[in-house]
Amino acid sequence: MLGNLLSSKTRGVLLILSLITPLLLTLQPKEVRAQRVQTIPTQEMEISSQKLDPRAVILRDYFVKYNSPLQYHAQDFVDASDEYGVDWKLVPAIAGVESTFGENTPGGYNGWGWGVYGNQAIYFSSWHDAIFTVTKGIKENYISKGMTDPYSMNYSYAASPYWGGHVDYFIQDISAFAAKYPSTDVKVAAETSTIDKSTAGSSASLANKNNVSLGANKLAFNLK
Repeated sequence: MLGNLLSSKTRGVLLILSLITPLLLTLQPKEVRAQRVQTIPTQEMEISSQKLDPRAVILRDYFVKYNSPLQYHAQDFVDASDEYGVDWKLVPAIAGVESTFGENTPGGYNGWGWGVYGNQAIYFSSWHDAIFTVTKGIKENYISKGMTDPYSMNYSYAASPYWGGHVDYFIQDISAFAAKYPSTDVKVAAETSTIDKSTAGSSASLANKNNVSLGANKLAFNLK
């Protein structure tokens, strides 16, 4: 009789376990999935919390005006300019003239007309690669050889005699845009070009003289 009672209890326990086990198995994957979902916002918060250099913030916002893909690489411009000792506005300004800030390129992330001769062009592996390579090239091939502003670079860099004026326009336009930012950023934002205005004239007058047409999301240059 005792054996029958134990057997009855054993069967009862086994029955309960058989009912609970499938329920536990269905709950476990849900807990795992919930844990995975929770990690995604945390990672995004860590990425978004990385602070940009004030100059990079200015460039990013400036590029946004033109819906430029370079807006995601603003910090690269600042890092490259600091590494090679180049005005942080110069390489972005050249991109404005050569490719409407990266919107119109021959391919290969080449938004600077770098090494373009006829149908030949240099192609880069990424915007990061392009920004650092071009900045290094500007330093070594132009600035270090005494061509320290767009006007002196003009003859060697571009066929158009108006190229320097167009580049200077964007340098000054970025400076004006930067001046709107908080006073805490004035030191880096208010840097100006070293161009001799007694011979170069103002950027605005040069832009008008050289037929620079500006739009909200489009730039058109009539290079004669």
